[in-house]
Amino acid sequence: MSARLKPLRQLTYGVARRVPHLLVSTALLLLIACAPPRSSHIVIGAKNFTEQVILGELLAQEIEASGGGHVERRFWLAGSYICQQALLSDRIDGYVEYTGTALTAILKQPLPPPDARTPALVDATITRLYNQRYHIFVGPSLGFEDTFAMVVRGADARKLRLSTISDILPYAPHWRLGVGYEFAERPDGLRGLSSAYNLHFNDDPRTMELGLLYRSLSAHQVDIVAGNSTDSAIRALDFVALKDDRHYFPPYDAVPLIREDSLRRWPQLGVAMQRLAGKVSADDMRSMNFAVESQHRDVAAVVRQFRASRGL
Repeated sequence: MSARLKPLRQLTYGVARRVPHLLVSTALLLLIACAPPRSSHIVIGAKNFTEQVILGELLAQEIEASGGGHVERRFWLAGSYICQQALLSDRIDGYVEYTGTALTAILKQPLPPPDARTPALVDATITRLYNQRYHIFVGPSLGFEDTFAMVVRGADARKLRLSTISDILPYAPHWRLGVGYEFAERPDGLRGLSSAYNLHFNDDPRTMELGLLYRSLSAHQVDIVAGNSTDSAIRALDFVALKDDRHYFPPYDAVPLIREDSLRRWPQLGVAMQRLAGKVSADDMRSMNFAVESQHRDVAAVVRQFRASRGL
């Protein structure tokens, strides 16, 4: 898709795994289809939220540092489906995805039983299926996961002594829930969570753009939201992410997805992935998200500073 031109400062605490409206998705997919395929250089994509752009820039800078030449950035692609189509149509060579999203939203696999929702088993499943179906290589984890998180105001967590999702069961019937469009519909989203915890909220959830979730929580328009564990707003606005004590959510480790033919053509892609493996912690990701979203710093500069701090 073409680059989204809104300044990053207009993104209010962007969070992961956004689903666009149908017409927007269709238009963006057409733009991807009409875009010229890359030929003489590596192209890295990213989805349409801050963390993804940071990760895309991190992968691009590391490829360039590994001798891969200039990397073209095709960022702000609208969600996993558009990135997957761009990858399959040879418009990009790779992007960073989350293992749980790959498993359920892209590969359309049912949620495994709780004892099989380990990072190793999920990674093995998606590695096999991406290779068999699409000839796409699943790289090693960058070192962190960005999982769905049920988030409450810090004052409420302290007053009511809330630390886990199970802790909210007595209060949920009186609470208003806010969710993004994708969480409301995904197989690993609201319906499964409600069933796993026997959760019943006051009225239907308020579905809204992801950037509005934390505004609504801060303004007491909702009492709990489905966000993401690396969202910078959790730190910036004194919110608390509740522990998934029944282990409902699968792992969402951040992993590069790279076309196998691109790996053969540019071995520097493999070098860059190995150099980045295990280098990014969840705290690192929250800090970079905070620097871009709250401090309005340039993404490329934030990534350069992080890479220098890790000796990359």
